[in-house]
Amino acid sequence: MIFKLFGKKGSGGSGVEVGGTKELLHLTQPVDAPVDRAFAVFVDEFDRWWPRDHTWGKDRLKTIGIEPRMGGACYEETQDGERKVWGSVLAFDRPGHIVLAWQIGPDRGPEGSEATASRVDVRFSPAEDGKTNVLVVHRDFFRHGEGWEKYREDMAAGKGWPTIIGHYVRAVEGEG
Repeated sequence: MIFKLFGKKGSGGSGVEVGGTKELLHLTQPVDAPVDRAFAVFVDEFDRWWPRDHTWGKDRLKTIGIEPRMGGACYEETQDGERKVWGSVLAFDRPGHIVLAWQIGPDRGPEGSEATASRVDVRFSPAEDGKTNVLVVHRDFFRHGEGWEKYREDMAAGKGWPTIIGHYVRAVEGEG
């Protein structure tokens, strides 16, 4: 797994300018599956691989999922029927691309709107030997307001995207 926080000079693109540097989280992960399978596990089997300790419902959790369409929700639902939205689908192009407005804030509580949400952009592309390269770019943390820098650091740390994508890889490759 290659995971890094990177900066790049310039003002174009979709990152945030911080001291003249665009910063975002960038994760590239090869998986041993064709593109359509890698995408299907990410979207259609979200409930199977997303870590339960990365939810609000935890032991009360019934399901988590992504509604596979533009405008669909990324959500969790508890056993008593409480539904909390984590975000919304901004782009959906099966089997190659999904973008989510990430409506989980720096305090790990729900954000009220897409306007105050960061973006999680996931792309799936063919690699050698029938494998797929999965690129996760989590950007626009500044939209969350106060505390966004720490939030970005936390998502780059071991319990953030590296752990989350580790669960995903195990599910794709039949270990989870």
